[in-house]
Order: sequence, then C-alpha cells, then structure tokens
Amino acid sequence: MPNSKTLILSNRQIQQRIDRIAYQIYENNYQEKEIVVAGISKNGYTLAERISEKVKEISPIKVKLAEVSMNKKDPLSEKVKVNLPEKELKDKVVIVVDDVLESGRTIMYGIAPFLKASVKRLITVVLVDRDHRSYPIKADFVGISLATTMQEHISVELNGGKNDAVYLM
Repeated sequence: MPNSKTLILSNRQIQQRIDRIAYQIYENNYQEKEIVVAGISKNGYTLAERISEKVKEISPIKVKLAEVSMNKKDPLSEKVKVNLPEKELKDKVVIVVDDVLESGRTIMYGIAPFLKASVKRLITVVLVDRDHRSYPIKADFVGISLATTMQEHISVELNGGKNDAVYLM
C-alpha cells in the first residue's frame, strides 16, 4: 500500500477549523484596532487569506494580510521576506499561519522578520500539528493535532474549491 492516502479533513471540516481559529483570534484580540495575518507561502498564505476574511466578517478588527516568502527546504540559503514594510508591523499583533507544523523549523525561520519589527505580540496558527518538534515552537491555535510516525506524510490540498482536503499518506 505505498500510495494509499487517508482523508483526515474534508473541505467542510477544513472550513470549520478555519472558522473556529478566526473566532479564537477575535476572542484573543478583541481590543485591537488592527492585526496582521501573515501566511508562509504557499498553503500558509492561502490559509491566512481565508482566516483574514473570516475575522473581517465576524469582527470590527482591521486585518492586514502579509505573505512570508522563504526557502522551506533550506531556510538559510536566502533571506526570509515579508511583503509589508517593518513600520506597518510595529506595535501590531502578528499572526503567523502555516499549513503543517512538524519539526517547527519553517515557523521558527518564518517568524524571524517579525522579531526585528518590534511587534506587540506574535501568535502562531497551523491547520495540522504533527508534534514532531526539533525546535522550541508551539502553535497557539491548531485546527487538528495528529499522532503520526515520521514515515507518514501530511498532504494539505487547498485548491480554493470543494476539493480542499487534508490527507495522511
């Protein structure tokens, strides 16, 4: 069974997780006038867009969307970039979003630019937490936590339609 895949989250379940995370963000930041939701390219940014839209829908908080670009395979090979100037991050709550948290490496390097920007608070969000940490990172808000083996793989497919799914492979 080398190519078997098990459905972990359906499109509807993913949307429910996004809605719940958006409510958690609002509950924890209701006093803020503006927050920054920064997604780590590619799936993290797609999730950040969806979370941002839901937060805007349910709250009066102004949401600024940012994209974090980096080489996930070799984070030290190039500079981690954020498409917002540092002055727009100063004294703001920044929420960093990614699809899967496994070792913690991607989020660890992905938050680095925000540490230089003197943000008010830094929050991490992931859709799937595999809990195989090599770095001292935890997600503040999690869609689903899975106990997996290191040999298994999580595939997050966000196609923007009814075919969105999370698979265990």
